[in-house]
Amino acid sequence: MQSLVAVLPPALRARMSPAELRRIGRFLLAGGFAAFVNWAARFPLNEIMPFSAAVLVAYGIGMVVGFFLYRLFVFEAREGDARSQLWKFVVVNLVGAVEVWLLALAFVHWLAPAVGWTLWVEPIAHAAAIGIGAATSYVGHRLLTFRGM
Repeated sequence: MQSLVAVLPPALRARMSPAELRRIGRFLLAGGFAAFVNWAARFPLNEIMPFSAAVLVAYGIGMVVGFFLYRLFVFEAREGDARSQLWKFVVVNLVGAVEVWLLALAFVHWLAPAVGWTLWVEPIAHAAAIGIGAATSYVGHRLLTFRGM
């Protein structure tokens, strides 16, 4: 777990409790798995729908996986009101979905052509967008979805 939180800036790590650092480590593991499900789901979806739609549907699939993993293993919110948590989780993830969708499309349609990038553009753009969205999601889930857990 300790090496997972090593990606945080040292000044930020120094201000966090050991319990919060462990939670961030669990978030990175659970979120990484949910992000992988999100990313991997886009490939078969892309066979039956356009890239932009596949990104959104895949995000929804990853979101379902993430809710259960975050609730059970990250924020340890088994006793909380699941309906209230689910509603807040959806709100945080709707913001995240828009963020990931916009970033993925910006990378594919603006950044990649601007720098002449042509190799595996869609998979890498989608993965990068998911990674950036993870930071926003952690803050949203920590402060809203599973507050006080």
